[in-house]
Amino acid sequence: MKTEAEGPEQQTLDGLGVAPGIAIGPAHVVEPGIVRAPERRIREDEVAAECQRLDKAIRASRRQLARLQAKTRQMPESAGEELDLLLEANRRMLTDSRLTRGAEARVRDRRVNAEAAVQAEIRRIGQDFAGIEDEYLAARIRDVRDVGARLIRNLTHGGYRGFGEVPKGAIIVAEELTPADTAAMDTRRVAGFATAQGGAEGHTAIMARSLALPAVLGVAGLPGLVEAGDIVIVDGLSGRVVINPAPAALRRYRERQKEFRAKERRLARLRDVRAETRDGVTISLQANLELPEEVAAAHRAGAEGIGLLRSEFIFMNRESPPDEEEQFQAMAAIVESMKGSPVTIRTLDVGGEKLAYSLGPQLAEAVNPALGLRAIRLSLKLQPLLETQLAAILRAGGLGPVRILLPMVTSPSEVRQVREILKRVARRLKRRGVAIAEPLPPVGVMIETPAAALAADALAYTSDFFSIGTNDLTMYTLAIDRADESVAHLYNPLHPAVLRLILATTEAALKARIPINLCGEMAGDPRCTVLLLGMGLRDLSMSSTSLPRVKQRIRKLTLDAARQRARTIMEQSDAGRIAAILDDFNALA
Repeated sequence: MKTEAEGPEQQTLDGLGVAPGIAIGPAHVVEPGIVRAPERRIREDEVAAECQRLDKAIRASRRQLARLQAKTRQMPESAGEELDLLLEANRRMLTDSRLTRGAEARVRDRRVNAEAAVQAEIRRIGQDFAGIEDEYLAARIRDVRDVGARLIRNLTHGGYRGFGEVPKGAIIVAEELTPADTAAMDTRRVAGFATAQGGAEGHTAIMARSLALPAVLGVAGLPGLVEAGDIVIVDGLSGRVVINPAPAALRRYRERQKEFRAKERRLARLRDVRAETRDGVTISLQANLELPEEVAAAHRAGAEGIGLLRSEFIFMNRESPPDEEEQFQAMAAIVESMKGSPVTIRTLDVGGEKLAYSLGPQLAEAVNPALGLRAIRLSLKLQPLLETQLAAILRAGGLGPVRILLPMVTSPSEVRQVREILKRVARRLKRRGVAIAEPLPPVGVMIETPAAALAADALAYTSDFFSIGTNDLTMYTLAIDRADESVAHLYNPLHPAVLRLILATTEAALKARIPINLCGEMAGDPRCTVLLLGMGLRDLSMSSTSLPRVKQRIRKLTLDAARQRARTIMEQSDAGRIAAILDDFNALA
């Protein structure tokens, strides 16, 4: 990453542009390791009660740490002793320490709420520790932050605090943001964000594109260069972040922002135009949904349905899993809003970078999260969880057409198990007199591992449809963590191995005469449209923001030319050569 100074204060940093657009606004810097909480002033007659709240949270935190210490006795001796010492140190921080004394003093003297007092005291301690030359002592700020985060969670009763308190038009600047953090952003207040960590194909990036929030990730050292209130420009088109822009730069970016918005308005006119090639072949374009509020964007983009509804949103930012009724209400609202257009609901896909803390110890940290207990494996292990979700989907299916999509399937036996559970849940609902989908919804599988792609012919016998998830398929094929900025440059869906797996899956589906679509980020990249059509795909699902660009590309193509280009590409063995052939065609077409 390069840094260039273009004025007395201006700094320009390069990263990975992961969501297009240009955002300009004041910085809201997220302190690492601190749970976010709103700040408010309190009256003098509220001080005593606020101090009692703080004391209650301190005592609750000490009890929690004591219980954790008791568990260490069941661990191997060396590991247990080390963890016990750490937990004991944390407990001592909650006994008449600088943190607790300072927080109480801030409540009394500055009349702020307890959460804000704890945050401010952590920040002050961190500043003091930063000046210590001893690396061991300086590193102890992490322990202080952990204790402070526990205190704030107890003060808020575990409630997740998003970005509802940030200034309108704010630019979020952080070391890292999880998909749950991004999901919690209020797009009426947050204009864009930039982080030091993250890759272009991670779920945080996908969420940014879905919400149409300009974003740049992988900007090394970013948070330390920005102070709250600094004017920041996030250029998601070029992957650039400008801090305290000079007047000339600010004018230039405001003009580019206007140009980008004008282009988006022109693309919006394609909403009611069919995605049809020049030789008359119609392509189905559907939307991927991360959050319910994206339905309106799907309608504005002219989506013919929801090709991928990621159900994880119902499980995020909460302390316990949602029950059947809550899941049904969330899904029903989306199904009804689509007014008869199909909705493909993917069952819970958590693990790896996608964490749902409502599952608690059920989703413990794995040695390798990407290869551990996740997605369909987790659902089949926790069958009551799967039954609850299937019941909600069946009920939502009584209101409009739905399909059930199973993530991370690698064997036909997994599909058969789900089908048996689905039948059992359907019988139970009918006995209760509950209206459900009739007949039962189609059950399909995500093809997102090399194992699934290579066994696609066998999976086709147990599946009603396929959906190719190119994000994970690329990651698993190339052994590259798509959320890791240190290897993000190696992530390439145009690698010959990935393309051959996509082609093999498509051919298996066509031979078995089952529907197939592609719902990964590759579907929303107009650069790849000619290749995907040439490989035989006629159904693509993508973020709503990408749909107009892909439709525009389709309307400039002929299917015959796409087939010829795909044949040429599939004969290549070098990803660079493939990219060049693709770019040459797109430049001329």
